[in-house]
Amino acid sequence: MEVQIAQIKNEAAAAIIDLVLPIQQIEFQVAITLSDQPDLLDIDNVYYKSGGAFWGATVNKKLVGTIAMIKFDDKSVALRKMFVNKTYRGKELSIAQRLLENLMTHCKNNGIEHLYLGTVPVLQAALRFYERNGFQKMEKSDLPSQFPLMGGDSVFYQLALK
Repeated sequence: MEVQIAQIKNEAAAAIIDLVLPIQQIEFQVAITLSDQPDLLDIDNVYYKSGGAFWGATVNKKLVGTIAMIKFDDKSVALRKMFVNKTYRGKELSIAQRLLENLMTHCKNNGIEHLYLGTVPVLQAALRFYERNGFQKMEKSDLPSQFPLMGGDSVFYQLALK
């Protein structure tokens, strides 16, 4: 099974929504809808316009994972939309790891020094994944003032890329 990772834009919105919403709503029972996430319908403006990006991992042309970043100052980005279809999770394909490493390489190549993210406590495997990758837990009050908060997020992390 060959995994391909590439930047994706608005034309992939339907596939992104089909991947993300069931993971949020069905698998993890997070009370979030598409209308709570208008960014999914306007990827080009929300992610790329400020200097961010959105990547998709595909297997046999099927979108199985995503990761995105919103650049909110010269040296900092907010990590967003990190999702991998349950069937494709785990060490065998390492899709989550490859997506994160791809994003981190892009950041280093573009002078970005700090990654921040917000998430929810129910995503325990995700929290362990971020911690394994060197992310440090932080208080919401310590986030940069420009950090684009998402309504439901209550657990926050940062990673220095130096």
